[in-house]
Amino acid sequence: MPVLFLIIVGAAAGFIATRVMDLKTDMITTIVIGMAGALIGGLVLRFLMLLTGMAAGFVGAVLGAIILIWAYKAITGRK
Repeated sequence: MPVLFLIIVGAAAGFIATRVMDLKTDMITTIVIGMAGALIGGLVLRFLMLLTGMAAGFVGAVLGAIILIWAYKAITGRK
């Protein structure tokens, strides 16, 4: 069940992050971006500790995915 939840949250976070950063990706890439973003965002939110509970995880996933997309664009030079 936790893996299914991670995929669902990753898909939602990846979708929001790819739209905010204007990146066109397929479904699998969007989910991977969201899941990786969740890991990055989790580290950021543990440091900040501003939010608690499930909202913090989702916000962290979106923020992490946005950071990941920014880094991807910076490295590859894509817009």
